[in-house]
Amino acid sequence: MGRAVAHGATTESRFSDPTALALLPDDARAIVERFRSGVAPKGIRGRLGHTYIDKLSKVMVARTVAIDDAVREASSLQLVILGAGLDGRAWRMPELGETTVFEVDHPNTQREKRERVAALSQAARDVRFTPVDFTRDSLDDALTAAGHDPALATTWLWEGVVMYLTPADIEATLDVIKRRSVSGSRLIVMYHSPALMLRLIGLIVRRIGEPLRSSFTADTMRALLARYGFGVVWDADMPTIGCAMSAEIAQATRRMKHLRIVTADRLL
Repeated sequence: MGRAVAHGATTESRFSDPTALALLPDDARAIVERFRSGVAPKGIRGRLGHTYIDKLSKVMVARTVAIDDAVREASSLQLVILGAGLDGRAWRMPELGETTVFEVDHPNTQREKRERVAALSQAARDVRFTPVDFTRDSLDDALTAAGHDPALATTWLWEGVVMYLTPADIEATLDVIKRRSVSGSRLIVMYHSPALMLRLIGLIVRRIGEPLRSSFTADTMRALLARYGFGVVWDADMPTIGCAMSAEIAQATRRMKHLRIVTADRLL
């Protein structure tokens, strides 16, 4: 929703996501279209919702641009998106024209996404939906079945997932990533860092059935990735990322210190 609201309506020139609206379910698409219509919402609840969506869109701009830049810089022939959800990169990034994109997610989520992307033009050379139920399936086996080649450099993208996983589950996935990554591979992770704002967010998401299960300082994340063969190249919180963009984005992200993005490359 945040990406759909921001498309064509942000001060950050590097952001564009023409896929976002098409990827949304009907009810979420209707909310976005009402927001973009410019009609003022009624009531306190409506105004609060409007404010939330507006801020969400600006935060999504910051995180999307930062991750897109890291993906472009890596320029790998394989991109594995862990917990792909409604990610639209394989349909909107021309830089992936020579890249095979492996979309790893729950089969039910992928079933709906396949229906929605049918109307979109594919930008990546190939998109391979890789169904994995992490409660019972092997990520390693699923990637092998999908044709992932561990002898080729891979960019691994882990956005909006890690904070919902236990440390043990995170390390199990990192072990697979390590074994399937040669020199030149890159890992991009969005994660949560301990902060007062994180406590508030934790209470909210717990009520909707998505409790936060992990958080890391920059130092503990650096140490964790090093244990699995990756050296940190860049790690920044959302206010730092937002300040490098427009004043509008900087204002929206100023209280988001708990949200960080790290880029790490495979060590020799």
